[in-house]
Amino acid sequence: MDDVQANSLSVQRNVVLGLLLALAAGAWAVLVWQSADAHMDMTMASLTMGLRAPLFLAIWVTMMVAMMFPTAVPMILTFHKVQTGKRERGDAFVSTWVFVAAYILVWTLAGVAAYAGALAAEAVAVRTALSSSTAARIGGAVIILAGIYQIMPLKDLCLSKCRTPLTFIMTSWRDGAVGALRMGLLHGTYCLGCCWLLFVILFPLGIMNIAAMAVITLIVFAEKTLPWGRLAPRVTAAALVAYGAVVVAAPQVLPTFQKDGAAMPAEMHMPGSGNAPAMK
Repeated sequence: MDDVQANSLSVQRNVVLGLLLALAAGAWAVLVWQSADAHMDMTMASLTMGLRAPLFLAIWVTMMVAMMFPTAVPMILTFHKVQTGKRERGDAFVSTWVFVAAYILVWTLAGVAAYAGALAAEAVAVRTALSSSTAARIGGAVIILAGIYQIMPLKDLCLSKCRTPLTFIMTSWRDGAVGALRMGLLHGTYCLGCCWLLFVILFPLGIMNIAAMAVITLIVFAEKTLPWGRLAPRVTAAALVAYGAVVVAAPQVLPTFQKDGAAMPAEMHMPGSGNAPAMK
Protein backbone atom coordinates (compact mmCIF):
# COMPACT_ATOMS: atom_id res chain seq x y z
CA MET A 1 0.00 0.00 0.00
CA ASP A 2 2.84 2.34 0.85
CA ASP A 3 4.46 1.60 -2.51
CA VAL A 4 1.19 2.39 -4.31
CA GLN A 5 0.87 5.67 -2.43
CA ALA A 6 4.51 6.58 -3.12
CA ASN A 7 4.04 5.85 -6.84
CA SER A 8 0.88 7.94 -6.89
CA LEU A 9 2.66 10.88 -5.26
CA SER A 10 5.57 10.50 -7.69
CA VAL A 11 3.20 10.61 -10.65
CA GLN A 12 1.47 13.70 -9.29
CA ARG A 13 4.83 15.40 -8.68
CA ASN A 14 5.89 14.60 -12.24
CA VAL A 15 2.61 16.01 -13.56
CA VAL A 16 3.20 19.28 -11.67
CA LEU A 17 6.79 19.46 -12.92
CA GLY A 18 5.77 18.62 -16.47
CA LEU A 19 3.06 21.28 -16.52
CA LEU A 20 5.41 23.95 -15.17
CA LEU A 21 8.08 23.18 -17.74
CA ALA A 22 5.53 22.88 -20.56
CA LEU A 23 4.08 26.29 -19.67
CA ALA A 24 7.56 27.80 -19.56
CA ALA A 25 8.51 26.23 -22.90
CA GLY A 26 5.27 27.43 -24.48
CA ALA A 27 5.87 30.94 -23.15
CA TRP A 28 9.40 30.97 -24.59
CA ALA A 29 8.02 29.85 -27.96
CA VAL A 30 5.50 32.71 -27.94
CA LEU A 31 8.20 35.24 -27.04
CA VAL A 32 10.59 34.05 -29.74
CA TRP A 33 7.78 34.08 -32.29
CA GLN A 34 6.67 37.55 -31.25
CA SER A 35 10.21 38.98 -31.20
CA ALA A 36 10.61 37.91 -34.84
CA ASP A 37 7.89 40.38 -35.80
CA ALA A 38 9.42 42.96 -38.15
CA HIS A 39 7.77 45.75 -36.17
CA MET A 40 9.46 44.66 -32.93
CA ASP A 41 12.86 45.90 -34.06
CA MET A 42 11.29 49.32 -34.53
CA THR A 43 9.57 49.36 -31.15
CA MET A 44 12.30 47.96 -28.89
CA ALA A 45 13.32 51.52 -28.01
CA SER A 46 9.79 52.24 -26.78
CA LEU A 47 9.48 51.36 -23.10
CA THR A 48 5.89 50.17 -23.57
CA MET A 49 6.51 48.75 -27.06
CA GLY A 50 3.69 51.07 -28.12
CA LEU A 51 1.17 48.69 -26.55
CA ARG A 52 -1.97 49.39 -24.55
CA ALA A 53 -2.07 48.07 -20.98
CA PRO A 54 -3.91 44.73 -21.52
CA LEU A 55 -1.59 43.59 -24.31
CA PHE A 56 1.52 44.79 -22.47
CA LEU A 57 0.44 42.84 -19.38
CA ALA A 58 -0.25 39.74 -21.49
CA ILE A 59 3.31 39.88 -22.83
CA TRP A 60 4.66 40.67 -19.35
CA VAL A 61 2.96 37.63 -17.79
CA THR A 62 4.18 35.46 -20.66
CA MET A 63 7.71 36.70 -19.94
CA MET A 64 7.34 35.91 -16.24
CA VAL A 65 6.11 32.39 -16.94
CA ALA A 66 9.00 31.80 -19.36
CA MET A 67 11.70 33.26 -17.11
CA MET A 68 10.51 32.53 -13.58
CA PHE A 69 8.78 29.12 -13.72
CA PRO A 70 12.05 27.21 -14.31
CA THR A 71 13.65 29.01 -11.35
CA ALA A 72 10.58 28.54 -9.12
CA VAL A 73 10.33 24.77 -9.68
CA PRO A 74 12.21 23.76 -6.47
CA MET A 75 9.95 25.94 -4.30
CA ILE A 76 6.74 24.77 -5.98
CA LEU A 77 7.67 21.08 -5.79
CA THR A 78 8.67 21.44 -2.14
CA PHE A 79 5.33 23.10 -1.40
CA HIS A 80 3.53 20.25 -3.15
CA LYS A 81 5.51 17.61 -1.26
CA VAL A 82 4.70 19.15 2.11
CA GLN A 83 1.05 19.56 1.10
CA THR A 84 0.74 15.87 0.24
CA GLY A 85 1.89 15.00 3.75
CA LYS A 86 -0.76 17.19 5.33
CA ARG A 87 -3.79 16.87 3.03
CA GLU A 88 -5.54 14.57 0.58
CA ARG A 89 -3.61 14.21 -2.68
CA GLY A 90 -6.33 15.91 -4.73
CA ASP A 91 -6.42 18.85 -2.33
CA ALA A 92 -2.62 19.08 -2.46
CA PHE A 93 -2.68 19.29 -6.26
CA VAL A 94 -5.26 22.10 -6.20
CA SER A 95 -3.47 23.96 -3.41
CA THR A 96 -0.21 23.80 -5.36
CA TRP A 97 -1.80 25.59 -8.31
CA VAL A 98 -3.37 28.14 -5.98
CA PHE A 99 0.18 28.78 -4.74
CA VAL A 100 1.38 29.17 -8.36
CA ALA A 101 -1.52 31.48 -9.24
CA ALA A 102 -0.74 33.73 -6.28
CA TYR A 103 2.91 33.82 -7.36
CA ILE A 104 1.87 34.92 -10.86
CA LEU A 105 -0.46 37.53 -9.37
CA VAL A 106 2.45 39.24 -7.62
CA TRP A 107 4.37 39.47 -10.89
CA THR A 108 1.25 40.68 -12.71
CA LEU A 109 0.87 43.54 -10.23
CA ALA A 110 4.56 44.28 -10.78
CA GLY A 111 3.74 44.45 -14.49
CA VAL A 112 1.03 47.04 -13.80
CA ALA A 113 3.57 49.15 -11.91
CA ALA A 114 6.14 48.65 -14.69
CA TYR A 115 3.67 49.79 -17.35
CA ALA A 116 2.69 52.87 -15.35
CA GLY A 117 6.36 53.72 -14.81
CA ALA A 118 7.14 53.22 -18.49
CA LEU A 119 4.27 55.50 -19.53
CA ALA A 120 5.47 58.17 -17.10
CA ALA A 121 9.06 57.88 -18.35
CA GLU A 122 7.94 58.17 -21.97
CA ALA A 123 5.84 61.24 -21.13
CA VAL A 124 8.79 62.92 -19.41
CA ALA A 125 11.07 62.07 -22.34
CA VAL A 126 8.65 63.68 -24.80
CA ARG A 127 8.01 66.73 -22.61
CA THR A 128 11.72 67.39 -22.07
CA ALA A 129 12.69 66.46 -25.66
CA LEU A 130 15.19 63.96 -24.28
CA SER A 131 17.89 63.10 -26.80
CA SER A 132 18.66 59.48 -27.66
CA SER A 133 22.12 59.79 -26.11
CA THR A 134 20.74 61.14 -22.85
CA ALA A 135 18.03 58.48 -22.73
CA ALA A 136 20.62 55.76 -23.32
CA ARG A 137 22.86 57.18 -20.58
CA ILE A 138 19.91 57.08 -18.18
CA GLY A 139 19.48 53.45 -19.19
CA GLY A 140 23.15 52.88 -18.41
CA ALA A 141 22.65 54.44 -14.97
CA VAL A 142 19.70 52.07 -14.37
CA ILE A 143 21.91 49.11 -15.29
CA ILE A 144 24.57 50.33 -12.83
CA LEU A 145 21.89 50.67 -10.14
CA ALA A 146 20.76 47.09 -10.85
CA GLY A 147 24.36 45.95 -10.39
CA ILE A 148 24.70 47.77 -7.06
CA TYR A 149 21.40 46.26 -5.84
CA GLN A 150 22.86 42.79 -6.40
CA ILE A 151 25.07 43.23 -3.33
CA MET A 152 22.57 45.10 -1.12
CA PRO A 153 21.24 43.52 2.14
CA LEU A 154 17.63 43.47 0.88
CA LYS A 155 18.66 41.45 -2.16
CA ASP A 156 20.53 39.01 0.08
CA LEU A 157 17.57 38.67 2.45
CA CYS A 158 15.09 37.93 -0.35
CA LEU A 159 17.50 35.56 -2.07
CA SER A 160 18.03 33.62 1.16
CA LYS A 161 14.27 32.93 1.29
CA CYS A 162 14.26 31.73 -2.32
CA ARG A 163 17.32 29.49 -1.90
CA THR A 164 15.88 27.47 0.99
CA PRO A 165 12.45 26.19 -0.12
CA LEU A 166 11.89 23.82 2.81
CA THR A 167 12.80 26.45 5.40
CA PHE A 168 10.49 28.97 3.75
CA ILE A 169 7.62 26.47 3.55
CA MET A 170 7.94 25.32 7.16
CA THR A 171 8.31 28.81 8.65
CA SER A 172 5.54 30.36 6.53
CA TRP A 173 3.06 27.48 6.52
CA ARG A 174 -0.67 28.22 6.36
CA ASP A 175 -3.32 25.52 5.97
CA GLY A 176 -5.91 25.30 3.22
CA ALA A 177 -6.38 27.03 -0.13
CA VAL A 178 -6.36 30.45 1.53
CA GLY A 179 -3.10 29.52 3.19
CA ALA A 180 -1.67 28.45 -0.18
CA LEU A 181 -2.76 31.81 -1.59
CA ARG A 182 -1.04 33.70 1.22
CA MET A 183 2.13 31.64 0.89
CA GLY A 184 2.20 32.12 -2.86
CA LEU A 185 1.85 35.87 -2.43
CA LEU A 186 4.63 35.88 0.17
CA HIS A 187 6.98 33.82 -1.98
CA GLY A 188 6.17 36.00 -4.99
CA THR A 189 7.01 39.08 -2.94
CA TYR A 190 10.39 37.65 -1.90
CA CYS A 191 11.06 36.63 -5.49
CA LEU A 192 10.15 40.11 -6.71
CA GLY A 193 12.37 41.68 -4.07
CA CYS A 194 15.21 39.45 -5.21
CA CYS A 195 14.89 40.03 -8.96
CA TRP A 196 12.95 43.23 -9.71
CA LEU A 197 15.88 45.33 -10.92
CA LEU A 198 17.08 42.51 -13.15
CA PHE A 199 13.76 42.90 -14.93
CA VAL A 200 13.83 46.70 -14.92
CA ILE A 201 16.99 46.59 -17.03
CA LEU A 202 14.97 44.89 -19.77
CA PHE A 203 13.52 48.33 -20.52
CA PRO A 204 16.83 49.91 -21.59
CA LEU A 205 18.01 46.61 -23.10
CA GLY A 206 14.76 46.04 -25.00
CA ILE A 207 11.66 44.58 -23.44
CA MET A 208 11.53 41.87 -26.14
CA ASN A 209 15.28 41.26 -26.21
CA ILE A 210 15.34 37.45 -26.20
CA ALA A 211 19.08 37.24 -25.53
CA ALA A 212 18.78 39.54 -22.50
CA MET A 213 15.82 37.53 -21.19
CA ALA A 214 17.78 34.28 -21.55
CA VAL A 215 20.79 35.70 -19.69
CA ILE A 216 18.61 37.05 -16.86
CA THR A 217 16.86 33.68 -16.57
CA LEU A 218 20.22 31.93 -16.23
CA ILE A 219 21.36 34.48 -13.62
CA VAL A 220 18.22 34.01 -11.53
CA PHE A 221 18.47 30.22 -11.85
CA ALA A 222 22.10 30.29 -10.73
CA GLU A 223 21.32 32.56 -7.79
CA LYS A 224 18.45 30.41 -6.56
CA THR A 225 19.55 26.86 -7.19
CA LEU A 226 23.30 26.37 -7.68
CA PRO A 227 25.60 25.62 -4.70
CA TRP A 228 27.65 28.71 -5.50
CA GLY A 229 24.52 30.79 -5.93
CA ARG A 230 25.67 33.46 -3.48
CA LEU A 231 28.66 34.12 -5.74
CA ALA A 232 26.37 34.72 -8.72
CA PRO A 233 24.98 38.08 -7.48
CA ARG A 234 28.50 39.43 -7.00
CA VAL A 235 29.64 38.34 -10.44
CA THR A 236 26.46 39.79 -11.92
CA ALA A 237 26.97 43.02 -9.98
CA ALA A 238 30.46 43.48 -11.43
CA ALA A 239 29.27 42.74 -14.97
CA LEU A 240 26.26 45.09 -14.75
CA VAL A 241 28.23 47.98 -13.26
CA ALA A 242 30.93 47.58 -15.91
CA TYR A 243 28.45 47.40 -18.78
CA GLY A 244 26.40 50.29 -17.41
CA ALA A 245 29.54 52.42 -17.20
CA VAL A 246 30.35 51.59 -20.84
CA VAL A 247 26.82 52.63 -21.86
CA VAL A 248 27.14 55.94 -20.00
CA ALA A 249 30.42 56.60 -21.79
CA ALA A 250 29.30 55.31 -25.20
CA PRO A 251 25.47 55.28 -25.33
CA GLN A 252 25.38 53.85 -28.85
CA VAL A 253 26.31 50.39 -27.49
CA LEU A 254 22.87 50.08 -25.84
CA PRO A 255 20.71 47.73 -27.99
CA THR A 256 17.76 50.17 -27.96
CA PHE A 257 19.82 53.21 -28.95
CA GLN A 258 18.40 55.06 -31.94
CA LYS A 259 19.84 58.11 -33.59
CA ASP A 260 17.84 61.26 -32.92
CA GLY A 261 15.08 61.63 -35.46
CA ALA A 262 14.78 57.91 -36.20
CA ALA A 263 11.22 56.94 -36.98
CA MET A 264 9.34 54.89 -34.45
CA PRO A 265 5.69 53.86 -34.52
CA ALA A 266 3.75 55.52 -31.75
CA GLU A 267 1.47 52.61 -31.05
CA MET A 268 0.85 48.98 -31.85
CA HIS A 269 -2.57 47.40 -32.08
CA MET A 270 -3.99 43.96 -32.43
CA PRO A 271 -4.55 42.61 -35.96
CA GLY A 272 -7.50 44.17 -37.75
CA SER A 273 -7.35 47.43 -35.79
CA GLY A 274 -6.73 49.66 -38.78
CA ASN A 275 -3.56 50.91 -40.42
CA ALA A 276 -1.40 50.74 -37.30
CA PRO A 277 1.26 48.01 -37.12
CA ALA A 278 -0.22 44.74 -35.89
CA MET A 279 1.26 42.24 -33.51
CA LYS A 280 2.16 39.02 -35.15
